[in-house]
Amino acid sequence: MNHHHHQSQRTIEIDTRLVTTGAVLTAVGAVVACSGMAIAAFAVLTAGRRMIRDMDVPPAQQAAMKWQQAKDASRAGMQAWQSASGAQNGAPAR
Repeated sequence: MNHHHHQSQRTIEIDTRLVTTGAVLTAVGAVVACSGMAIAAFAVLTAGRRMIRDMDVPPAQQAAMKWQQAKDASRAGMQAWQSASGAQNGAPAR
């Protein structure tokens, strides 16, 4: 009855040449992918710098102008609201 307790040792045979080839191809693919990303990033950054250089008004100045416009619009809206609410309460409009 003890004949069934004997287990045979099974080993996995791996073809090391295929594993090595797979590792080399993976490394080469990673280098190619990184090179491609670097080239694409360089192209995008170069185009962005060229676009900013060719602008009539620099982005910082545009942002400052838009910020001032927003502040002026907010102030005008607040004054109009205060004027309208004062008129409704019987106070003289300014």
